[in-house]
Amino acid sequence: MVTPQIARRSSKPVSDRLFRWASFGSALLVLIVLTGILGSMIYGALPAFREFGLAFVTSSVWNVGQDQYGAWVAIMGTLTSALIALVIGVPISLGIAIFLTQLCPPWLRRPVATTIELLAAVPSIIYGMWGLFVFAPLFARFVQIPVTSLVEGIPFFGTILYARVPSGVGVLTAGIILAIMIIPFIASIARDILDQIPTMLRESAYGIGCTTWEVVRHVLLPQAGVSIIGAIMLGLGRALGETMAVTFVIGNANRLSLSLFDPGSTIASRIANEFNEAIGMQLNALLALGCILFLVTFTVLVLARLLIARVKIT
Repeated sequence: MVTPQIARRSSKPVSDRLFRWASFGSALLVLIVLTGILGSMIYGALPAFREFGLAFVTSSVWNVGQDQYGAWVAIMGTLTSALIALVIGVPISLGIAIFLTQLCPPWLRRPVATTIELLAAVPSIIYGMWGLFVFAPLFARFVQIPVTSLVEGIPFFGTILYARVPSGVGVLTAGIILAIMIIPFIASIARDILDQIPTMLRESAYGIGCTTWEVVRHVLLPQAGVSIIGAIMLGLGRALGETMAVTFVIGNANRLSLSLFDPGSTIASRIANEFNEAIGMQLNALLALGCILFLVTFTVLVLARLLIARVKIT
């Protein structure tokens, strides 16, 4: 008669093999899905790349009637709006994280942290509607019109901060909305990382006479540098791929402009606007835009990995 203990021992290798194969299958499934998505996009985009070649990336023409397509305007709009979001959102996110972990009174810490986490749960279309119907009119009235009157005729600033039609929508507006959207993600991750730094390090720094700024600058940020870079890259990925919120507030104009107040477009917003009715070469061009967005995001992730590896080495 086989005892229960002997039966459990004999079945353990079988369960280990099943667990190993299940884990392997889960990992393989992700790769298969990613390969399938990328393969179908490349297959659909090949006619556009064959037709226009490198000019598809460098051209700013997007004429559906004449089947002439170029991605440069959408690429520049994507990169510019994401860069604006990072410039605005990263300092605010780090400030929130530092305040919650170092300066916030205990009774206020949980309400502020909960509010930040709730902002991350707001659907992007809500941000877009709020940006279009509430933020854009206020931005046009209190920022675009006064700034345009102030910088008109001034070299450089009279170009990048001049609104020909101060409607409130534009690349800068999209960047601000994206910054609001990525702040909860970066702030939450940075706060968790700063919370995990041993208290002894902070107390030792305070014990030798360091100020709060010195503790943050020379103790906390170096310790959490790698994780903060990862959080920033996560926010950048969200900003690059955001669709609905940007579609509401960027203006969806296919033109290059040096002014941040002028309307523009991004890769995601153009796909969202035209994909439903696209046929023929227009559909191929939109799929080619999707491939370019994938390449941009992949490049950002690779650069983030290299930067993190360099930080770890140093």
